[in-house]
Amino acid sequence: MLERLNHLIDDVQSLNSKLIVLIGPPRSGKTRLLRDLGKHRRMTVLNVAGSLGRQLLAISSVQRHLQAAAFLCDLAADHSKDGLVLFDNIELLFDQRLRLDPLDLLKRSGRTRRVVAAWPGDLINNRLTYATMGHPERQDYAVDGFVPLEIN
Repeated sequence: MLERLNHLIDDVQSLNSKLIVLIGPPRSGKTRLLRDLGKHRRMTVLNVAGSLGRQLLAISSVQRHLQAAAFLCDLAADHSKDGLVLFDNIELLFDQRLRLDPLDLLKRSGRTRRVVAAWPGDLINNRLTYATMGHPERQDYAVDGFVPLEIN
């Protein structure tokens, strides 16, 4: 799987959106694959929940939704190496109080650099989802503007 992911990373270089989304159920190996990739490429994986969460806690709750996207952009730039950034633990991006569109944020990052992100949801009938129907943080997207890679 690591070899396949490495090839995909090289292949997306010429695309408009350089986003690769790793999709699989909990404990399917997304985090392990990102860590192995980071080790192979001598770079660190950005723990979005930890890093972005720390920055958001340092500002008032009223300002958080206004600053979250900019903070994530800065974190991506800081963790990028050779035009590549690895995102893990992105669940914080789905917090309704932040008023973010998680996939759009990842796609925007993927316009300027290659991005590999672990998606904490499912790919069902060519739809990328997060959370179950009726859940307040539910997201449902068409598979468009990114390269899906299912981890089984």
